[in-house]
Amino acid sequence: MFPAIGLLVLLAMVFGGFAITGGNLMPVLEALPHEMLIIGGAAAASLITGNSGAQLKALGGGVAKIFKGPSWKKQDYLDTIFLVSRLMKMLRIEGPVAVEPHIEDPNASTIFNEYPRLLKDKTLIHLITDTLRLVVISSGLLDPHAVEDVMDNAIKTHHHQAMGPADNLQNLADALPALGIVAAVLGVVKTMGSIDQPPAVLGAMIGSALVGTFLGVLLAYGVVGPFATKARAVLEEDGAIYGVVKQIIVASLHGHPQALVIEAARSGLAHSVQPSFAEVFDGMRGK
Repeated sequence: MFPAIGLLVLLAMVFGGFAITGGNLMPVLEALPHEMLIIGGAAAASLITGNSGAQLKALGGGVAKIFKGPSWKKQDYLDTIFLVSRLMKMLRIEGPVAVEPHIEDPNASTIFNEYPRLLKDKTLIHLITDTLRLVVISSGLLDPHAVEDVMDNAIKTHHHQAMGPADNLQNLADALPALGIVAAVLGVVKTMGSIDQPPAVLGAMIGSALVGTFLGVLLAYGVVGPFATKARAVLEEDGAIYGVVKQIIVASLHGHPQALVIEAARSGLAHSVQPSFAEVFDGMRGK
């Protein structure tokens, strides 16, 4: 919602301010379509050239996230704590044999199926099942620090890939002023080809060319740059759920008390989605 409001405010302030100060919007509006064709076409071409189909698809998803906001809500973080805590408790009390069927086929697991939203995130499920598979295979003899290193590496790899849309948007924002200059130069070339025209005509053509520079800068710093910042913030927030999984597994393997395990999991979350200590304990007691 806020990105859409921001766009409206941007257009109102820029074009409205220009009109209020006596500027004539008609030459600008007339030049916008063909200048946008040049700049937008060049921007699209650069994205296609520099990315694979999967990366372009991820970019579309990243742009959608800008308007939708983070995927995970407070209840999802609670569910993650409940899910991983249940599996670690089963591992501790009933042993590896009891846990193995759940981690080998999460889609058929009665425990995993209690959390359908979490089950849709393949990265989250693989982080849980692959880590616990290591613990089961080693019969619980793995050094917790080694497990933490493996999980850190998996989360780092995912984070790098997840940030792709934000990086692409930022690179595009950096390129747009130069693409605006390209459009402006083409406009100047066109003007020079009509140098025999009256001053009024030449002035209109030069003004049209300058719209290219204006549009490139406006898109870079008023639209795409802020979009990149917002996308990065949303993707960073969504990535916090993987840290919850890591904290519970590692703290449990260290043999810490349940209260400390829970605090390790919830303390790293933003206040807007951070469940209270009581909410976690009440949920684990079935209230």
